[in-house]
Amino acid sequence: MSTPGIHPAAHAALDTSWVRAQFPSLQTQVNGQPAAFLDGPAGTQVPTQVMHAIQNYLMSANANTGGAFLTSRRSDEIIAGTRAAMADFFHCDKDEVVFGQNMTTITFAVSRAIARELKAGDEILLTTLDHDANFSPWRALEEKGIVIRQVDIREADCTLDLEDLKRKLNEKTKLVAVGYASNAVGTINPVGEITKLAHAAGALVYIDAVHYAPHGLIDVKALDCDFLVCSPYKFFGPHMGTLYGKREHLQHFRPYKVRPCTEEVPARWESGTQVQELIAGIGGAVEYLAELGRHSDPRAKTRREALACAYRTTVAYETRLSWRLIDGLQSIPGVRIYGITEPQRSAERCSTLSLRIGNHHPTAIATYLAERGIFTWDGNYYALNLTERLGVESLGGMLRIGLVHYNTMEEVERLLTALREFAA
Repeated sequence: MSTPGIHPAAHAALDTSWVRAQFPSLQTQVNGQPAAFLDGPAGTQVPTQVMHAIQNYLMSANANTGGAFLTSRRSDEIIAGTRAAMADFFHCDKDEVVFGQNMTTITFAVSRAIARELKAGDEILLTTLDHDANFSPWRALEEKGIVIRQVDIREADCTLDLEDLKRKLNEKTKLVAVGYASNAVGTINPVGEITKLAHAAGALVYIDAVHYAPHGLIDVKALDCDFLVCSPYKFFGPHMGTLYGKREHLQHFRPYKVRPCTEEVPARWESGTQVQELIAGIGGAVEYLAELGRHSDPRAKTRREALACAYRTTVAYETRLSWRLIDGLQSIPGVRIYGITEPQRSAERCSTLSLRIGNHHPTAIATYLAERGIFTWDGNYYALNLTERLGVESLGGMLRIGLVHYNTMEEVERLLTALREFAA
């Protein structure tokens, strides 16, 4: 299926040489070996477009907002430009974009605002597959008498049990919080279907798209979700958070804020001084992705079209890397991959996976790889409910490998070679 506004021929092979040239940190070496950054789920590397945007802000616009003088006006313009960029990224209107410290902080703020209108006995539906940042902020509302229900997984492939979700969704459910993709095992949840089910029951939907954002195009209009949050540092930007909220909800719910803060949206949700240079960096991250799309197809006219083209190219590339990795891992004795492993189900997973090798502690594996310049993560990655459900939390969790489009097939082969040597 082609992307609207993009010629089908646009989805050519990814120009990895061009991509990697945008990321200076990829030149890092460890013990004479080039570093392989397979730690993307914890935060991706940053392209020069982001660095230049932050530097430009600090050099030419470093002032608080709303002033009558030059640098303050420049600051206002840069923030407005980034808000417009994120509106294209989400596919929403500019006044539906909120900036915040990070996804966790934003979610706590939204949960508290929504809780003003909840009463004891109201229910919120959470999932076992989510990062704890989309679990604990809602579970904290139990102190108000809110009932928390939790959707289980199918352990065999680490996917959400939609029948369990349907059973637990009822007329008392006021909100469903769900992740777009698992930061631990890469499962892509059917968030469109979940949103329809929730709305049919009269519930709001809050989507954590932090892990999905570097791996797929987000379209909040098509999803019709109420809120969606992501973290730019997971899609090649600085450490901040961004929220999409339907305008009607941003106007209706009352955020906790200081008195001088305006009642206008979206600023009423941004009480306090923002890290404005990093907001500039978010704009740089979106522009990098758009530039990648234009590089893939110069016929892309709008920024949204360029973003769509970029993702079509990178998703196809990451899929090839993922299935080579999964195929190679399955030939290593003692390896257990958690999650989907059938190539015909590519649409249900992104290029993140977790594994264990026999009884080896994941930290020992990660350390072995790190000494060879291969960067991975071990533990639970804040997906605590999942590691407990899988019975691996007390064993040190899992080893996580996260591929993004600046990674290469050569790095995948290096990883497989190192894991074979470790397991031998």
